[in-house]
Amino acid sequence: MCAHQQDAKPNLIVSVLQNKCPRCRTGRLYKHAHPYAHLGSFMEMKEYCDVCGQPSEPETGFFFGTGYVSYALSVAFSVATFVAWWVLIGFSLEDNRLFWWIGINAVLLLIIQPLLMRLSRIVWLSFFIYYDPNWRLQ
Repeated sequence: MCAHQQDAKPNLIVSVLQNKCPRCRTGRLYKHAHPYAHLGSFMEMKEYCDVCGQPSEPETGFFFGTGYVSYALSVAFSVATFVAWWVLIGFSLEDNRLFWWIGINAVLLLIIQPLLMRLSRIVWLSFFIYYDPNWRLQ
């Protein structure tokens, strides 16, 4: 009897944060690895995963739902900066600290927007395409 080695299932969160294919969790879906290197084309996705052949856009208009995910990520980021600002600096009605937070939060959201847009696409794709340990057999 032979020992049968099984491949370990890649972590979902790590693969999402690394912009990997949700089916095999190893192939990259974006043409450019770094979102800030090519700002004009940072959202260009490969048509199919290089590793497993999963289409990056299962149907026309598939990514319209990513607006909801991007909104949720933006709200979560804003809540996190609000809590951090409150703990580190505090809020007061006598000065303009609230307005400083709003301005800094808006600038930070603009800076991380390419990351949020990419992440929202991968999260949305991962809602509908599940990891398949037997993708090699198909």
